[in-house]
Amino acid sequence: MSKIMLSGIKPSGDLNIGGYSGALSQYVAQQHDYDCYFFIPDLHAVTVYQDPKELHQRSRDVAALYIAAGVDPNKAVIFLQSQVHQHAELSWLLETQAHFGELSRMTQFKDKSDGKDTVSSGLFTYPVLMAADILLYQTTHVPVGEDQKQHLELTRDLAARFNHKYGETFTLPEPIIQETGARVMGLDDPSRKMSKSNPNQSSYVSLLDDPAVIRKKFSRAVTDSDMSVRYDWESKPAVSNLIEIYSVFSGDSIEQIEKRYEGQGYGTFKKELAEAVVTKLEPIQKTYHELVHSEELDRILKNGADRAAEKANETLLAAKRAMGFVTF
Repeated sequence: MSKIMLSGIKPSGDLNIGGYSGALSQYVAQQHDYDCYFFIPDLHAVTVYQDPKELHQRSRDVAALYIAAGVDPNKAVIFLQSQVHQHAELSWLLETQAHFGELSRMTQFKDKSDGKDTVSSGLFTYPVLMAADILLYQTTHVPVGEDQKQHLELTRDLAARFNHKYGETFTLPEPIIQETGARVMGLDDPSRKMSKSNPNQSSYVSLLDDPAVIRKKFSRAVTDSDMSVRYDWESKPAVSNLIEIYSVFSGDSIEQIEKRYEGQGYGTFKKELAEAVVTKLEPIQKTYHELVHSEELDRILKNGADRAAEKANETLLAAKRAMGFVTF
């Protein structure tokens, strides 16, 4: 049985190096070991308001960055979620199997709805759409971070519930837990995830930042008074965060980085970390600018949607038949 992976990056903001570390770099590595479906979950983005022009552009941005980072569209399937209607249709079928109580316990819903007068019903039910995304492709493996484990558990619960009630239809996916670089923290505060929503622009590095801006941001990154380049999240979270970034962008192990900068302090370390990031991002930025507004990107996305729909439709029809719907 082939190993099938599905993952995606939501087009609701500009991608930063956390997205490269936790997702894109993994996609590039994993495309050789799995049958990969890498999608742009634009339907998920609209659980909160998105400016239409920005949603359109960011969807293209994310797709172009997948390819620029090294995802091969001849090897992996790259597509926009909204162009494969089976996602929304299977989501509705699975909503009939989901329980109100289990959706109301979703941590992200509670966090994002807290203190708001009005909340989209889509924000409440989107974990079911996420389950449909995964189950449509008979996915065997899903890369997950700490904040997504609960959603994968729901996916497995819905698949098992459906299979028990209607017969074996869905594969129960397994998580892939990334060890290094899964969660990049802010350069100004290692207790908060790196995010463009942070008003301090020095807290994050965008994948499309100019080299001079990248160097300046790393030079301002917080460290500590110990002055030793040592990996220890408990006592040195800021430095440990920088070491993980360095490891992802240079390809060097954490041990190699610790040894290289032993007794040197932070100046040289931060300068050479910035150069490692710049060196990795410059060719990605060049390919992104060549691709993002091109007909080639349109062709890749259209082909990807066709390939995805073919696989997705097999699963959707199986689910509909299992439930008793008339199909042709």
